[in-house]
Amino acid sequence: MAQIFAYIVHKGGVADDSALELITAAKKIDAGANVTAIVAGSGADLDKVCNEMTESYKEVYKINSEAMAYPNAEVIRKALVNILPADCICLIPHNTFGMDMGPGLSIKMDSAYVSDVVAIEGIEGSTLKVIRQEFGGQVSTHVDCDISSGAIVTVRPGPFPPDESKGAGGQVVDKSGDIGDISAKRKYLETVLQEAGDVDITKSDVLVSVGRGIEDEENIELAKELAEAMGADVSCSRPIVDAKWLDKSRQVGTSGQTVKPKVYMAMGISGSFQHLGGIKGSPFIVAVNKNPKAPIFQVADVGIIADILEFMPELTEVLNESK
Repeated sequence: MAQIFAYIVHKGGVADDSALELITAAKKIDAGANVTAIVAGSGADLDKVCNEMTESYKEVYKINSEAMAYPNAEVIRKALVNILPADCICLIPHNTFGMDMGPGLSIKMDSAYVSDVVAIEGIEGSTLKVIRQEFGGQVSTHVDCDISSGAIVTVRPGPFPPDESKGAGGQVVDKSGDIGDISAKRKYLETVLQEAGDVDITKSDVLVSVGRGIEDEENIELAKELAEAMGADVSCSRPIVDAKWLDKSRQVGTSGQTVKPKVYMAMGISGSFQHLGGIKGSPFIVAVNKNPKAPIFQVADVGIIADILEFMPELTEVLNESK
């Protein structure tokens, strides 16, 4: 069995939720695998994440470089080529960074590449069997991947539950001296922060989030009434912002805000990986959609097949009467 590595995404000294999800994904490949974490960055934040990862991983590769203070995929890809074994399996979160780094890394490693994996069926011989989705999640595709020369796999955040078991007692192995030349043609300049909106949805405990199913701008009022009845805030998916029905500050997703509510009401949202990538912390998800095959139902705790334009007013009325 090839050695399995997991690339850890982190920010501000805090590991992304995907760090523990990748352990679960790795165990789907090999139940007895001792997965090695890879943490790249610089300074005290890097040390903090590395030490945290030793609770869950037996071994943690530390890559310390000022050039990695910001996650530049071109720089990190060069470093990984020099420290990863030729026939390994490397799991990377399927986010904007992973999509940037993964394909080029597979070429440099002369390894197989499979992206946006939502389920892993296991290994037969030198074939890794995985499931990914096509057409916005409407179709599940079963993929056979030849891993005889290794594989780079990007794993969608969310479908794999986090491995909360601790006490791995892992050790940090400093690989900073092995990364070689990491000069790059592109470099980090600055982070431009989005202007604050009227509501900071990143701090909301309950969100009523609307998508295409809202149909018309005037129907946003139905979501606001439901949110008021629930003591929640209103958020949305990207099409609502593109239509200029709600401010950008209320958008949830990889191109919007990252939220960690306790309850997430997904109203008329299909559930693309770009949207789900902005939902962290394993909230209780209630999904309402007319399409029974909507991908959101695969991650929802409660799924309801209904027209949100009928469902939301009825739920609002029940909540107001219960008060």
